[in-house]
Amino acid sequence: MKILRLTSVLFLLGFGLVGMTAASVYIYTADDGSVSLSNVPADNRYQVLIAEPKVKALAAPAVAAAKPLPVLANKALYNRIVAVAARTYGLDGALLHALISVESRYDPKAVSRRGAAGLMQLMPVTARRYGVTDSFDPVQNINGGAQYLSDLLKLFNGDVSLAIAAYNAGESAVARYGNRIPPFPETRDYVPKVLGFYRKYKVDL
Repeated sequence: MKILRLTSVLFLLGFGLVGMTAASVYIYTADDGSVSLSNVPADNRYQVLIAEPKVKALAAPAVAAAKPLPVLANKALYNRIVAVAARTYGLDGALLHALISVESRYDPKAVSRRGAAGLMQLMPVTARRYGVTDSFDPVQNINGGAQYLSDLLKLFNGDVSLAIAAYNAGESAVARYGNRIPPFPETRDYVPKVLGFYRKYKVDL
């Protein structure tokens, strides 16, 4: 009888009480052959029948390492050209470097979806206005962009933020919004980026 009852218990454990295997299962066999099961033993007469499975601790998700800012490895290549253009047009070289950093990341062959080209991302109409015949030529491109920025600063009475906004959105857009930074998401994102680089380069240069 005892063997029969224990066999029945094992049958139930295998097919009817699968959920209990998430915790330890204890068994107690009385003198009359009756079997008692419990996941919480009432006293020390209970023996472990099925031990609680050890759950492998989940590894804590790795914290994504902060991406370092891209290194502007080519910046030094254009220091001399920028310095000459800055002196020629009465500009702060740090501001020119800041514009180039945001506009092209110092890629002289950069072309935007709208057709802006070169280090300072000159639009074709702007390039023509300032006599730039090859926007991919660093000297022509930087000088054309410097002239444009110089004119924008004069137009907006030396307000650097407005000049930067106009460089991105056009001077007519800034004027249309009452000489304020236009509410365009791209421009609202662009101006702080340029100013951030400008502050950095004013210290570094």
